[in-house]
Amino acid sequence: MADVPLILTLDNNGIPNRWISWQQACFYYAKNLVAWTLGDAAFTVYGGISRATGTRSSITAHSIIAIKGKAMAMKGFNQIPPLSNRELFRRDRHLCAYCGDEFNFLRLTRDHIRPVSRGGKNTWMNVVAACRHCNGQKRNRTPEESGLELLYAPYVPNKAEYLILTNRRILLDQMEFLKPHVSSQSRALPLVAPAIEGLA
Repeated sequence: MADVPLILTLDNNGIPNRWISWQQACFYYAKNLVAWTLGDAAFTVYGGISRATGTRSSITAHSIIAIKGKAMAMKGFNQIPPLSNRELFRRDRHLCAYCGDEFNFLRLTRDHIRPVSRGGKNTWMNVVAACRHCNGQKRNRTPEESGLELLYAPYVPNKAEYLILTNRRILLDQMEFLKPHVSSQSRALPLVAPAIEGLA
């Protein structure tokens, strides 16, 4: 089952919550905690054969499932997602905020627009992706002081965009569900579109 994609979970109101593994999805199905489903069947797991009926048990899970009540720790849709380099670089489409060139993960750094040593915070609104050269040129200064210009503005991704940023293998029906929830300022959708399952 190594090739089974992650399952998108929603709260009972249809608000995107988090990705879960196929094992976690089976748990929710087995405990009758799935309120409703959307999308296509993502996988089927087979169990043992019943002595009474002679039939084999199975669980077929959909790609999007809503969980009943407080079965999982629901986090608010407007909660600020955790900041990590992987999601930051994906938010900024692997483009340096100063020179505009595209770089791979290992050639990018997290740049604090206002340096931490000068009171800047380690938050989505104060960080951008920067290549090592530009970050070295900027050093412990603001962009204005270093003669660099920000080519794009930082922003806080909402929960739906964060879910897109954290999953490299999103099924088409999952992406179609998440897209309407993504903020209009998002840079993530063009970046991840080629990675959607079933598209070239």
